[in-house]
Amino acid sequence: MISILKFAVLVFIASYSFADDYVLNRKRFPPNFKFGVSTSAFQIEGGWNEDGKSPSSWDNITHAAPDSILDGSNADVACDSYHKYKEDVAMLKEIGVNHYRFSLSWSRILPTGFPDQINQAGVTYYKNLLRELKANSIEPVVTIVHWEIPLALQELNGFLNESFIDWYSDYAAVCFDLFGDDVKIWTTFNEPRGACIHVNLSGSETGGLLEYECAHNVLRAHAKAYRLYEERFKATQGGKVGIVLDSASFMPGSDSAENITATRTSYQFELGWFANPIFNGDYPEIMKSRIGARSHAEGRKSSRLPEFTEAEKVALNGSADFFALNTYTTFLTVAIEEPPITDPPSRNQDIGVSTYQPDEWEDSSMEDTKSAPWGVRPLLNWINDNYNQPEIIITENGYPDSTGTLQDVKRLSLIQSYLSYIRDTMEQDGVKVVAYTVWSIMDNFEWFHGYSQKYGLYNVDFNSPNRTRTPKLSAQYYKNVCHTKCLIVDDNGCTD
Repeated sequence: MISILKFAVLVFIASYSFADDYVLNRKRFPPNFKFGVSTSAFQIEGGWNEDGKSPSSWDNITHAAPDSILDGSNADVACDSYHKYKEDVAMLKEIGVNHYRFSLSWSRILPTGFPDQINQAGVTYYKNLLRELKANSIEPVVTIVHWEIPLALQELNGFLNESFIDWYSDYAAVCFDLFGDDVKIWTTFNEPRGACIHVNLSGSETGGLLEYECAHNVLRAHAKAYRLYEERFKATQGGKVGIVLDSASFMPGSDSAENITATRTSYQFELGWFANPIFNGDYPEIMKSRIGARSHAEGRKSSRLPEFTEAEKVALNGSADFFALNTYTTFLTVAIEEPPITDPPSRNQDIGVSTYQPDEWEDSSMEDTKSAPWGVRPLLNWINDNYNQPEIIITENGYPDSTGTLQDVKRLSLIQSYLSYIRDTMEQDGVKVVAYTVWSIMDNFEWFHGYSQKYGLYNVDFNSPNRTRTPKLSAQYYKNVCHTKCLIVDDNGCTD
């Protein structure tokens, strides 16, 4: 575990980097370092009811409750990648990425949710995409579930049904069997923390009960799929399996011991909630103690945080071959008085920490997503020191704006700055970051924000039936990074 002294030193280093005189790292990234881009099936594919695909949980949200989407839109067509995948791969080739992270649609492959009916048209779509990637020397990084599941399973209580563990592992086995010869890097779930916080699919957070039940099922489903791959597929396919976890960076609002402790608590509740069981075999002690104590004070006979059996702990421990991280921003943490006991309970009160972003930090177009790349260094060190020094793949990082401007200087700057701090962390701290992935290759459907937020390196004209893609300034910059492994575009360039 990371020592309090080392953590305080890293916080000081990151705080120093707030300064305007921070110098970008001119060291070229290592030859084997990989650059890529990310998407997900629901956000780009469209073809929502074509060729045997059944409705997903998110199809249902956008159709049954359009008012829950900020601009009232849906993803029925989205970027139309179901029909334009060759154009998408051509964009990837133009930029020069090493890898492309995308997800599979459970509803497109197994319309009933179960392996008794495999939709061949859906399988063909993904096989064609994989074939096109291989022809262009682009490595696929495939996520099995990225927030959406078949509506048929959602109507059976989805993630909250303990049978989900078996539903998911059966689906994962189909994916490994169908695509495993072409896919060597798998991730079981994308951001299960976010999926479980919003497990009621309303856009609002649930209380401090359902999300813990959801997470418990997802973690056990992940472990079952990981061990299944290990036992049945790894010897012949030779792939690796992980899970994509998300976390902001946390830094203390002052150098007081209380605020440093609050920062550690924030990491454990946000990242450790899933990472600790997967890399160390159980929930963090601070989660068990705080939720247990508050559950007792509420008059409950047991903790709201479920317990793993000994067999489940063994299955979970070490159930990731790498650490996949999505990260977008930084928060400052402040210790507060113990929150009151309320009915219903609250996850935020379980955490018992206040977080904020100073007014002077640079805004983006999304609330709570200010540009603060310096925080990534203590975050990466936290992962390194608490989760057995894993290889780290940054699977998402990006910058939102509301206009889709082609002159996206702020996005370019954020990518450059994050990569510079990542290079610092690799070079100065010895953290094993092996890949970086921009979210996203193109503007897409951003969940409850609809099309109001743009993250793409390419602009997409959603008013055009052709869904015309146009490269932004950031695409040109990232292309240079991919080809040179250098962040600097001036005459002096990089040193090796």
